[in-house]
Amino acid sequence: MNVPSELRYSKDHEWLRIEGDIATIGITDFAQGELGDIVFVDIPTEGETMDAEEVFGSVEAVKTVSDLYLPVAGEILEVNAELDGNPEGVNSDPYGTGWMVKIKMTDPAEADALMDAAAYSTLIGA
Repeated sequence: MNVPSELRYSKDHEWLRIEGDIATIGITDFAQGELGDIVFVDIPTEGETMDAEEVFGSVEAVKTVSDLYLPVAGEILEVNAELDGNPEGVNSDPYGTGWMVKIKMTDPAEADALMDAAAYSTLIGA
């Protein structure tokens, strides 16, 4: 199970890569493995300012649809357009080409409350 040490993690299996007040967000390797083959990513919230824990989109796998929850509050600056034609990028490279959104965090200190790699590994039993 791949759990990069430089990222922060939510209980809902999203990850954050933080650069200043900008966070790139996606779903974890564990989450994509549990979902199975992802066939569609729907993120209609570009340009919106949202609170932590709000649903910012969804992923559809062969067997299920799962909501995506924003781990911290912020404005969604960019949605990964590559996922429109290549949703399987979430399966093949969840921490790279499979990222979902980039946000400008309302309060970067919110990320401090998220799990580090060790805590997330414990959560998923890795």
